[in-house]
Amino acid sequence: MTTIPEDISHSVELALQEDIGSGDITAALIPAANTVNAVIQCRQQAVICGLPWIEEVYLQLDPTIKIEWLIEEGDAVETDTEIGIVMGTAREILTGERTALNFLQTLSATATQTRRLVELIADTPATLLDTRKTLPGLRAAQKYAVRVGGGKNHRIGLYDAFLIKENHIAACGGITPAITAARESHPDKTLEIEVRSIDELNEALLSDPDIIMLDNFTPDSIKEAVVASQGRCKLEASGGIDQELLVKIAKTGVDYISVGGLTKHCQAIDFSLLVQ
Repeated sequence: MTTIPEDISHSVELALQEDIGSGDITAALIPAANTVNAVIQCRQQAVICGLPWIEEVYLQLDPTIKIEWLIEEGDAVETDTEIGIVMGTAREILTGERTALNFLQTLSATATQTRRLVELIADTPATLLDTRKTLPGLRAAQKYAVRVGGGKNHRIGLYDAFLIKENHIAACGGITPAITAARESHPDKTLEIEVRSIDELNEALLSDPDIIMLDNFTPDSIKEAVVASQGRCKLEASGGIDQELLVKIAKTGVDYISVGGLTKHCQAIDFSLLVQ
């Protein structure tokens, strides 16, 4: 099972504070002793992701609330599938409803989009990667959802790997000086550099980076890059890659394809929570 992000408790706490503020005045209309069962339903086809966040929401609101899951994290479901039953105090179940569903709709969207694209290139050697184009404060959660969907994570942030892009190259004085400085400063970190042409690719190859990012290369130019690199480093295709282009690129022999749309262009999945 994919590891749950360590910041889940903090993320949920902030989300609840944002919604509840000084108190849920509408839920306060319900007698405190009232208990209910509420069904969570997915209203469209989706890959379910975010169940641990729902559990954390209700754990923080009322640890006596119980949830019976009818599916598992990562399951693909059909329209109008009941995925779980929340049982306990009515006030707290309804107070947590929107926060819980917000996490669920967002993470399921990322997992669903990722699963769809992974399946499109399943018969190729290419690996689908995410990017840092995530919702502020939800990076770990969205990258978790990518893994649930079957994709892989690119670097997590600015600290765990080099990605020397066009502006870094310009500010450093060129491809070779940028790679040299990176190797000298953190020789243990993965080093990836962006190139925009075959000439830049050939220059980068002379400095032995771990990965070269082919920025906005056409499928034909990616094929040329694969031949030119001769397996000396991994190659990643990136930049404006839609579904049709994804399949073409995956067949070129490139190692990785990064798609920002996994986390920034996905459409929220429709869920409801209904008291029975």
